[in-house]
Amino acid sequence: MDTLNTTLKMNHEELFNLLKGFITEIIGEEFVEEMDISPESSFTKDLEMDSIEIVSFSEKIKAHFGDQIDFTGWLSSMDLDELINLDLNQIINYIYECQ
Repeated sequence: MDTLNTTLKMNHEELFNLLKGFITEIIGEEFVEEMDISPESSFTKDLEMDSIEIVSFSEKIKAHFGDQIDFTGWLSSMDLDELINLDLNQIINYIYECQ
């Protein structure tokens, strides 16, 4: 799942499923089964991901999309409140627009 994909533009549903898979790999399937992960899920409030897990998530995005997506740069442009409230939908939209 961590392979570079630069040929096809993924739609929103495909991006959601990919990112949900990354989250499952990072926090573990046993935790994901207890959650209702949706595009509106926030990383800190709903998914309860810590900073190390978010860094791992960022690395998976980089490994999959390569330089096509500057996810770390995008995150670094946000203020603390934006980072705390970051949800999957925002990431899906960002990646979709960058493809």
